[in-house]
Amino acid sequence: MFSNRLFYTLLALVVAINFTALCLPIMEPDNGLYATVAKQMYLTGDYLNLYSCGLDFLDKPRLPFLLNVLFMKLFGFGSPTAATAAYKLPALLCFSGSLWYTYHFARLNYSRTVAQLAMLIFGTAYHVILSNTDVRAEPFLTLFIIGPAFHFTKVWQQGERNEHASLRMIPRSHWLHLVAGSALTACAMMTKGPVVPIATVGAGLVINALLTGHWRGLFHVRWLLAILLTLLFITPELYALYQQFDLHPEKVIYGKTGTSGVRFFFWDSQVGRFLNNGPLRGNGDPLFFTHTLLWALLPWAFLAYAAVGRAIMGLIRRNNRDAPALPEYVSLGAGLTLFVLFSASRFQLPHYLNIVFPFYAVLAAHYLTTLTDKALHGWTIAQTIMAGLILTFVTGVFVWYQPERLTTGLVWILVLTLGTVIVFWRSDNVNEVADKASALLTVLMGRMVGLMVLIGGLINLFFYPSVMRYQAGMVAAQYTNARPDWTGTTYLYGFQTFGESSWTYEYYTRHPTQYVYQDSTLRRLTQTAPVHVFTTAVYADSLANKGFNVRRIASFPYYRVSQLSAQFLNPATRPQTLKAYVLARVY
Repeated sequence: MFSNRLFYTLLALVVAINFTALCLPIMEPDNGLYATVAKQMYLTGDYLNLYSCGLDFLDKPRLPFLLNVLFMKLFGFGSPTAATAAYKLPALLCFSGSLWYTYHFARLNYSRTVAQLAMLIFGTAYHVILSNTDVRAEPFLTLFIIGPAFHFTKVWQQGERNEHASLRMIPRSHWLHLVAGSALTACAMMTKGPVVPIATVGAGLVINALLTGHWRGLFHVRWLLAILLTLLFITPELYALYQQFDLHPEKVIYGKTGTSGVRFFFWDSQVGRFLNNGPLRGNGDPLFFTHTLLWALLPWAFLAYAAVGRAIMGLIRRNNRDAPALPEYVSLGAGLTLFVLFSASRFQLPHYLNIVFPFYAVLAAHYLTTLTDKALHGWTIAQTIMAGLILTFVTGVFVWYQPERLTTGLVWILVLTLGTVIVFWRSDNVNEVADKASALLTVLMGRMVGLMVLIGGLINLFFYPSVMRYQAGMVAAQYTNARPDWTGTTYLYGFQTFGESSWTYEYYTRHPTQYVYQDSTLRRLTQTAPVHVFTTAVYADSLANKGFNVRRIASFPYYRVSQLSAQFLNPATRPQTLKAYVLARVY
């Protein structure tokens, strides 16, 4: 129904445009924080303990950092490109694995066309592309969620076929899927904690069992074995947490002593956030993810909402031709459970729902393939109009910002737009084709993939390379790396700078760094010789007022590039949004 040649061409474009994230340095602040944690592990060879800013780090489990360290050993820090690849490539490979698993998960219950569409929908969702650029835990976690969903669904299906077989008679592949699903679930826990995988994969399987009438299968001994295997696989993380924190109750973590790393892993890191009674708190909005999905899942958000809505109506009105039952309910169960859970939480960030985008993609793909020709034609027109509006908005912002490569970027927009229009020109000519649905899907998918390839390339190749020059720490590190006379340790001073631009300096510099929290420490260091300090201009002035001699060597403009504002995008008002960072010689 969907041409293989076209599918593989579009898939190659999707993968390629996501991998253009390697063209951009790591983005402040969270990327910088996580990158420096991994760099400390790499430099010290201490794979048991996590440190940030010279202090114990408890906020995240270890697995993503260990994967980063592995690639740091492969690429090193010989150049900014190598340093960027060492941090981003593991996430991009996990994204590729998520695409693979999305296809195979869909194929367990749907046609090849649905599986192919699901891959393309997931790979072109706006926030997926953005998260592969602004790398956090989500690219890893998505793989570690959709992977177990595939393996455990496979186990479930094999279990239905061998319902009365003894354990010895169950096929070997059944156990391989059980072990693989348990291992990937453990990886999810060692990436984000235990709640998310339980609330997605676990809830999806339970809801599927209840809605399909096979609830007795939930009590099979295989699931107890899966739980035991998962607990076994997470023992390295528990051991490391116990060694770093539980054995040292004297350590001050989140402003208090007696912090248990194991308790934080199982409770405070996620349940505490959801209940808003842990050390990390927020102010949630029950409708936050409802409107966040409208832009995060572009250009597929409305299709996903329609697919979920029809699936829910199918449950309410059983045997309704307009809302038939789904072939499986893992996707709906996982997607809705996490959506409701995060909406009820008081700690919310836009990227949290990325991990269930593969499930939404499967639902949307299935929805598309069940539409009548007339309805599919209507969706094609609606999506095309939306694409035109998005393209107009993106082009307007790009021109307004006035990046250095404005002309080249506009050529990119023109070429991609014309190419997409020419190749996928008309949808009304499908009356001349025997398989109208296939022709309509070809036009729809081609136009949407073309749009997101255009936007992804514009962001990663033309827009953000210009914005990144306002990452003061990264630019300052490039400055010191280029100076042969720059030797010794650079001291990072000023507590407020630690969450801004000091992390990218620490990551990209080839020189030693040390964080300074007290003026007395800096005074002691300067008693023997002058020292290099990286800080804000305001902090540099405060040092001068405290009796230090401060000679400024270079100044660098800073803006938090992950939170763009209209004032920053406007060249006329941009200078008002910038903060000055300086490299100084202090004595």
